[in-house]
Amino acid sequence: MSTAYEGATFAGKLDSLVERYDFLTSELEKPEVFSDPKKYRQLATERARIEGTVDLYKKYLRVLDDIAGSREILETEEDKELRKLAEEELASLEETKAQLEKEIRLSLVPKDPNDDKNVIMEIRAGTGGEEAALFAAELFRMYGRYAEDRRWKLEVLTSSPTDLGGFKEIIFAISGKGAYRRLKHEGGVHRVQRIPATESGGRIHTSTATVAVLPESEEVDDIEIDPDDLRIDTYCSSGKGGQGVNTTYSAVRITHLPTGLVVTCQDERSQLQNKERAMRILKSRLLALAQEQRNRELTQARRSQVGTGERAEKIRTYNFPQNRVTDHRIGYTTHRLTEFLDGDIDELIDALLAEEDRKRLEEASQV
Repeated sequence: MSTAYEGATFAGKLDSLVERYDFLTSELEKPEVFSDPKKYRQLATERARIEGTVDLYKKYLRVLDDIAGSREILETEEDKELRKLAEEELASLEETKAQLEKEIRLSLVPKDPNDDKNVIMEIRAGTGGEEAALFAAELFRMYGRYAEDRRWKLEVLTSSPTDLGGFKEIIFAISGKGAYRRLKHEGGVHRVQRIPATESGGRIHTSTATVAVLPESEEVDDIEIDPDDLRIDTYCSSGKGGQGVNTTYSAVRITHLPTGLVVTCQDERSQLQNKERAMRILKSRLLALAQEQRNRELTQARRSQVGTGERAEKIRTYNFPQNRVTDHRIGYTTHRLTEFLDGDIDELIDALLAEEDRKRLEEASQV
């Protein structure tokens, strides 16, 4: 198949993509492939990756055929009513064609390979003492509500609660389709401005919490860690009290000596469970470090995300007196702070992803 869109070379690339999709479909139906889980997963993943573009291209070709049919009517038909209908249909089809061209172009730009993966999120109280810890708890609740609305699974891996209900640190996993894509731009410093309940003078305080978003994927299982590179310490778990606290050495601290990364887990009563959770977090952090290094080596110019996503970057302000949330990267502002903290954050996430797509298209056009 071929089309005038973007020239014969571009059309040839799309035709090859359709052929590849058909080949993968036939391969996945073979018994020998179905019985090989690793190969089946690889082929299924590749097919899923190109399926969206193939569907768009097939739809685009149908629109081209419809456009040709409408133009033929205009060239040959003398009936005024039919010609008027053909003109209206042609105008609509041209709009659809332009939109599909944009979508196809965007679908061909290399995507973030982590977009479809699950995530491990880490929230830590920053400056502001107990107020920062309470803010960290509010952010955790916000992401929990968002995950619940999207029917994603949330699992707390480890936490360090405070006596007033805040968190010095909380690390949790979110599993669901597109979790990383939707949440990856949450990484950075979140700032809150409000009058703390403990403030008798009514002064506005500024506190911060840092959020890190790490992709969790099958690659984590492939990460091999030399046992000699680890220092594993066990100690009595701490908490607000209760049966089992400070009676057994169930808490685990793992130090990865080459990188200096330290992970602690104490939420479970079993030392083995805490060790497994700590290793899961450590592997995700090591994977993120490796990917960051790989990205730096590939190019410093290409930035597929909005902003850098580094923890030192202040990305957002939550201003309670003004009932305002402002994302500083794209100039987004909403005065629905309460709803936002209740997990109604899709509008901002969509805006961040739209900006990411715009930059991806811009970068692709410069290649």
